[in-house]
Amino acid sequence: MPSLRLTAAEAMVRFLAAQRTEIGGRRLPLFGGVWAIFGHGNVTGLGAALSAYRRALPTFRAHNEQAMAHAAIAYAKTWARRRMMACTSSIGPGATNMVTAAAVAHVNRLPVLFLPGDVFASRRPDPVLQQVESFSDATVSANDCFRPVSRLFDRILRPEQLLAALPAALRVLTDPAECGPVTLAFPQDVQAEAFDWPAAFFRPRLWRPRVPEPDASELRAAAERLRRAKRPLIIAGGGVKYSGAETALSDFASRHAVPVSETQAGKGSLAWDHPANLGGIGVTGSAAANALAARSDLVLAIGTRLQDFTTGSRALFARAAVVALNVTPFDAAKHGASPLVADAARGLAALSSALGSWRAPEAWSKRAEALRARWQRTVERITAAPKPGVGRVPTDAQVLGAVNRAMPKDGIVVCAAGGLPGELHKLWRATDSASYHLEYGFSCMGYEIAGGLGAKLAAPGREVVVLVGDGSYLMLNSEIATSVALGAKLTVIVLDNRGFGCIHRLQRATGGVPFNNLLPASAPRIDFAAHAAALGAEARHVAGIAELESALPEAFAARRTQVLVIETDPEAGTEEGGAWWDVPVTALPATAAERRVRRAYEAAQQRQRAGG
Repeated sequence: MPSLRLTAAEAMVRFLAAQRTEIGGRRLPLFGGVWAIFGHGNVTGLGAALSAYRRALPTFRAHNEQAMAHAAIAYAKTWARRRMMACTSSIGPGATNMVTAAAVAHVNRLPVLFLPGDVFASRRPDPVLQQVESFSDATVSANDCFRPVSRLFDRILRPEQLLAALPAALRVLTDPAECGPVTLAFPQDVQAEAFDWPAAFFRPRLWRPRVPEPDASELRAAAERLRRAKRPLIIAGGGVKYSGAETALSDFASRHAVPVSETQAGKGSLAWDHPANLGGIGVTGSAAANALAARSDLVLAIGTRLQDFTTGSRALFARAAVVALNVTPFDAAKHGASPLVADAARGLAALSSALGSWRAPEAWSKRAEALRARWQRTVERITAAPKPGVGRVPTDAQVLGAVNRAMPKDGIVVCAAGGLPGELHKLWRATDSASYHLEYGFSCMGYEIAGGLGAKLAAPGREVVVLVGDGSYLMLNSEIATSVALGAKLTVIVLDNRGFGCIHRLQRATGGVPFNNLLPASAPRIDFAAHAAALGAEARHVAGIAELESALPEAFAARRTQVLVIETDPEAGTEEGGAWWDVPVTALPATAAERRVRRAYEAAQQRQRAGG
C-alpha cells in the first residue's frame, strides 16, 4: 500500500484540504480556510503545515481567538452549514478564549473545527508555560474546558490516532442531526511527530448531507393532528434554512392556508412580504404572530429548538398541541410534541401529500391576513423617520427603519445581543433566507463584527451590514482591522446609548431601580468613530436619522470598511408585539413597583405549559 511520510500536523492539514462538498451542482472545498493565531503549542507544528499547504487551504490571521471563531461560525451559518472553517490557537489563554465561541456554535448547532494546541503528550518538560495543572487528574489541560461545549471531543496523543479521529470529526460536522463544534486537542509534541500515512487517507472525499425521510407512523400521526386542527400555526426555525426547505415551506403554507411565524434563526425563511408570513414569534415577536399563537390549537414547529424566547417561556401557546418536524430527535420530543423526525424539506413534502386537499378554516386564514396587514402598518409607523425639527434622540427602531429602507435587496444584516435583536425580530424586513443573520441562540455580545466578517467571506458579493450597540462594540471590535486587511468590506452601524440599554430597561420593567447599566453623565464620551478609524476603517458620526439616511448610500458604495456612529435613546424600546418572558423577580417585594411586578409574574406563571 503506498504511503506518505508526514508529520501529524501535515497530515491534518492535507486531510482537511482534501474534503469536498456539493452545492448547486458545484463541487467546492468543504473547508473555506483555517483561522489561526500562533503561539507556542501550534506555531512550529500546525503553523508550519499551514504554511506549506496555504494554496490548498487558506489561512487567515485574526486579532482575537474568540473573534476568529465567531467568524468561522458565521461563515458556516451563511453557507447554511454546507461549508465550514477550522480554528487553531496556542495552548493556554489562546485556547480558552475560543471556549465561548464553541458554546455559540454548540447552542446554534453550527459546525466549526477547533484545533487548540495542547501540552506535551510525553510530559517530559512539564509543567510548560501556560499549562493548567490539576492536583487530582494529571490528564487535564485547559482544553478540557471544551468538553461540555463540543459535540465531539478528542485528544490526539499519537499521530496515527488521526486515522480514526479525523473521519469521526467530519461525520459530526456534516451530520444534520449531530452538527455542531468538534474539538481535537492537539499536543504540541505530537504535531511534530512523523508517521507513514496511507496515501488513500488523503484522497478527496465528497460529503453530502444526510436527508432523512419521515417515519410512516409518525407521518400518519402528524397528518391526523393537523386535519383535526381548526387554528393551526407554523413556527419556522433555523432548520428550514439548513435543509433548504424555503420553497417547501412556501408551498405548504399556500396550499394548506396555514400562517407562518418565524424564530430568530428562521427569520427570512419566507420573504417579509409573503402573504403567509406573520413575522417573528415569542418574546420579541410581532403582535400578529403572537395573537394567533395565543389562540392556536396546533403548532407545527419546523426545525426549531423551541427555546423560551420562542415559546414565551412555555406560556404563549401552552394549550396548543405541538407537532415537531425536526431532523434531531432530541428537539422533536420537546413540549410533549408529536414528533416527526425528518429533514424539513422532505418532511413538509410528505406531510403535504398526506394532507391532500386539506386547508385550514377560512375564518382562521382571514384573521391571519387582517392581523398581518395591521402589523405591517405598525412597522411602518414605528420605523418611520422622525418629522423634521423633532430634536429627540432617535430610537433603535428608527435607525433600523433607515438602514432597512436603504439596504440593497441582497444585503445581509448581522447582529447578536442586547436590545437590537428584539427590534430586528419584530421590525426588520428580510428578503431571503441569508439576508437575516442573527446569533440569538447564545446571544453572545461581541459576535457582531467578527460574525459580519465571516458572513462577508462566505458571501463576498453581498453587502454585509453589522448592527452593534456600544456595549458589544467595546467588548470585541478588533476584527474591524482584520476586515480592512483582508479587503472584506463591512458597513458597521454603532448605536450608542451609553451603556447596556436593553438590560437597563429590563431592570426597570421588573421593578428594579436603575443601577450599573448605563454610564453616568460624568463619564467621558467615547469617540467610536476615532477608534474605528484607528483600526483602519473609514468612520464618522451621524447626527440623527436624516444624516444617517444620506450617509448610508455612500457607505454601501465604498470599498473599505465603513463605520457610522449614531446616538440612540436608551429608554425607548418597541412596546408593540412581544410576549411574556420568565425572568424571576423578588418573592419579598418591598416597594409598590415590586409588588405590582410580583403579582403579574405569579399570574403569568399559571399559564406555563408543564413538563415536556
